[in-house]
Amino acid sequence: MSRLLVIRHGATAWNEAGRIQGRSDQPLSPAGRKAVAGWTLPAEAAGARWLASPLSRARETAALLHDGPVEVEPRLVETDWAAWEGRTLAALRAELGQAMAANEARGLDFRPPGGESPRDLQARLRPLLAELAARGEDTVAVTHKGIIRALYALASGWDLRDRPPAKLRNGCAQLFRLGPGGTPSVERLNIPLDAASPRRAGGRS
Repeated sequence: MSRLLVIRHGATAWNEAGRIQGRSDQPLSPAGRKAVAGWTLPAEAAGARWLASPLSRARETAALLHDGPVEVEPRLVETDWAAWEGRTLAALRAELGQAMAANEARGLDFRPPGGESPRDLQARLRPLLAELAARGEDTVAVTHKGIIRALYALASGWDLRDRPPAKLRNGCAQLFRLGPGGTPSVERLNIPLDAASPRRAGGRS
């Protein structure tokens, strides 16, 4: 078995404004860059292979954290939010009302018009997870909130209709174990990356 340590990229100006980024290629903000530069990797990252989403915010985060090679992996790219990119969820909910509420209630099948659903993300993640498991080596992946939620849903059985079994915190790494065929299971959640934060062991709940 191998382990997969996933890290969400640092903050961008759109994160700070609450805007949906999706595939929009936003760089790290000055504050985001400073925060990532102060992160400390957990022991599980030692000797691991590194992958990153092709979007600049993920690649820059990986470069700040790791001075070795980082492979760009297209399957780690964020959800395609299509025409909703650049909007805020609050504005969409106010504009679309019940239609938006009904869409969000679909959980894994929530889909922006012309975009991707979390189930779509899981479909593109599964072959990657199988490949990583077959290699039998530990991997660090720098990616996005949508990808991490989709992976956590695969590992936990969460259908995204209700609150998750455990809240996935920003500024933390999430550790999964990959079984035969790439089936993920939760090993440890919410491993703090900020050295000033207390080390809290995150479990399955």
